[in-house]
Amino acid sequence: MSHKIALNFEDGVTRFIDANPGETVADAAYRQGVNIPLDCRDGACGACKCFAESGRYDMGDNFIEDALSEDELEQGYVLTCQMRAESDCVVRVPASSDVCKIQQASYNASVREVKSLSDSTISLTIEGDGLKALSFLPGQYVNLQVPGTEQHRAYSFSSLQNDGAVSFLIRNVPGGLMSSFLTGQAKPGDAMTLNGPLGSFYLRDIKRPLLMLAGGTGLAPFLAMLEKIAAEGSEYPIHLIYGVTNDSDLVEMDKLEAFAAQIPNFTFAACVASPESSYPLKGYVTQHIEPGQLNDGDVDIYLCGPPPMVEAVSQDLRQRGVEPVSFHYEKFAASA
Repeated sequence: MSHKIALNFEDGVTRFIDANPGETVADAAYRQGVNIPLDCRDGACGACKCFAESGRYDMGDNFIEDALSEDELEQGYVLTCQMRAESDCVVRVPASSDVCKIQQASYNASVREVKSLSDSTISLTIEGDGLKALSFLPGQYVNLQVPGTEQHRAYSFSSLQNDGAVSFLIRNVPGGLMSSFLTGQAKPGDAMTLNGPLGSFYLRDIKRPLLMLAGGTGLAPFLAMLEKIAAEGSEYPIHLIYGVTNDSDLVEMDKLEAFAAQIPNFTFAACVASPESSYPLKGYVTQHIEPGQLNDGDVDIYLCGPPPMVEAVSQDLRQRGVEPVSFHYEKFAASA
């Protein structure tokens, strides 16, 4: 049985390869046209050193200390010329996709459904036989081409790939190029092109409590993450705080309720910043982070929202004197 290896390059490009039983990751990559930096192939030079972010693998003992130290091995560093996958894995490659001669994947699809969830949010679902070959890590994004133009817009997946269909949450920007297409022209069957996947914001192996912080349509990647967690489970508590500006901006609450019913350790809260809100929780996300959810720093934090939100959360953590084990964030701003 082969295993799927996600190779994440330092410029945000991700390429998936299949590794056969007993095959090294480096050999699997070269077999599929991916030139991971490599020199000796004998575990002696360290040129192929990468970082394994998730998955099980065997490194054997056919490498020397100068190439990979015991401390590095314990931290998760690997030599891809010696690494043999025993499950699906995610490997971070310290080189750009250009250096490794990777071309960004392109997929053709068509519109299945466009739905207005609120005045501020549009749900887009696209489908296509070609998308059945699309792999991505929950939390990543693609560049969607605006039909009839050469322009692209970046959107995070709000679902996993399901029989050739994927979904997105898109902010409805008045006068925006993609927004105008979706609200005024789009119909089922319209052709769309997407390039990717991209991004270093994605769900890692869950090894401790998670705190997820979403702002507006920054909820999208968390819906994909929760879909994966619902399928695989988690022994650690996961809490999501979802913040919006106005009551009408709250969307996909039914999906969050469904995930709370499916995932025993998952809870969530939503808050509205507007002082005129009638919603029970008012204010900003930072006002609703409880000390227990930070677990004295033994927590992984994922944040997706506009730049001011990212800065506000960073400042709040500093003021609390909390340094999480990891803090992954994705900033986004609407395009006109």
